[in-house]
Amino acid sequence: MSTHLPIGTHLDSETAASLLAHRLNRHTFWCGQSGSGKTYALGVLLEQVMLHTELPIVVLDPNSDFTELGSVRADAPEDASAELARRTVRVLRPGDGAENPLKVRFVDMDIRSRSAILQLDPIRDADEFNTMIRSAAAGLPDMDEPLVEWLRRSGDEQFLRIAVRLENLGVADWDLWAWGQPDVTDAIAERADATVVDLGSFGTPEESQATALAVLDNLWAHRGQRVGRLVVIDEAHNLCMPNPSTPLERLLTDRIVQIAAEGRKYGIWLLLSTQRPSKVHPNALSQCDNLGLMKMSSALDLAELGQVFGYAPPTLLDRSPSFGQGQVLFAGGFAPTPQIVQVGARLTHEGGSDVAVPLR
Repeated sequence: MSTHLPIGTHLDSETAASLLAHRLNRHTFWCGQSGSGKTYALGVLLEQVMLHTELPIVVLDPNSDFTELGSVRADAPEDASAELARRTVRVLRPGDGAENPLKVRFVDMDIRSRSAILQLDPIRDADEFNTMIRSAAAGLPDMDEPLVEWLRRSGDEQFLRIAVRLENLGVADWDLWAWGQPDVTDAIAERADATVVDLGSFGTPEESQATALAVLDNLWAHRGQRVGRLVVIDEAHNLCMPNPSTPLERLLTDRIVQIAAEGRKYGIWLLLSTQRPSKVHPNALSQCDNLGLMKMSSALDLAELGQVFGYAPPTLLDRSPSFGQGQVLFAGGFAPTPQIVQVGARLTHEGGSDVAVPLR
């Protein structure tokens, strides 16, 4: 397979444009305002990664935009269609009735993550926090019943207090806990060509955040395996915010910033996608060596991008407000030279599309 990923045509010359596959071993920032075609264009890139590399893709998908990544369009070229049909795409969705249920094992989560979900402070809630530490050291069983029931049956006073907290916060009712079932980390460990984690179908933001944290914690815990992965965080401003306000938001942001700073050498390569660069934590943004910029009308955002991504020529950045749908400025390591590209057609269906205006 070629090291070049066909991505579309150069806007100024209409010649074929491509990105360098081997330079996806750097973090990538992908942005564009609403209506720019950001999600569609990102889908084009992910399709080409599946076609031309063996790099496993993990998509944290808060709007269910990539859930059809394994569904090839009827009008796709025959050779590409046949090649994509050989790829394995797993879509994990919440709900027990889903073909691949999206579940998380609470007992396997990092102790800090469990404590953040329960909003436990190591000083203010010293006894309960210490109970979590002791239970982690002892190793809770891989139970096939709800955790609250197991905690209540234990008879341990501190366990009973944890059970009350789980119920009072509503955490026990979340639709993501895997009582004796495979969980999301088991699916990711199988290294499908693409694993789409559908965060958009959960009932609360906290469930989405806890699931994302479980995925990222697990990847970080196994970083010593040095398995290259492209981890796509769509709508990254929801998971990696500049001013997180809850324990769960803070821990999730800290983990993403840590991976941005240290994950590259372990093969955890982030692709952060958002509409608003200013809404993503600057310590994650500044670690990105690749840029895909679509239409951006905000002068404030463009000024910030110019400061962070010095490798993007100002003359090309200044053209961003005039970009049409599907037009992208590529700069950084994965672009042979900074270039403005009209992305090509999708080969697979787009999972989330705009709601049409009903006509009479």
